[in-house]
Amino acid sequence: MNSTNRNYRATFILDNRGKEESIDQIVEGVKKVIAEVKGEVTGVENIGKKDFARVTDKKLTGAAYVHIAFSAPPDAPAHLRERLRLNSSVYRTFIQSA
Repeated sequence: MNSTNRNYRATFILDNRGKEESIDQIVEGVKKVIAEVKGEVTGVENIGKKDFARVTDKKLTGAAYVHIAFSAPPDAPAHLRERLRLNSSVYRTFIQSA
């Protein structure tokens, strides 16, 4: 691991409604994007489907949550958010420094 890398823990809310992709396939795609921003995935934890506390879309009352731990350069979270912003399978992204 590079000494300039930092550790991060990201939570992704995934939406596979109307898609043929499974949650595992979406997670593999997210892991590829993390690798593209020079990140190294250290752990994946599939939390499963949970209902939202505040529903913003009546058609989507809950979704699958996945935690991914990774190490990456300090600018990687911004690049990761930007790349996943247009991905309709990733409903929300939360990245925190670990």
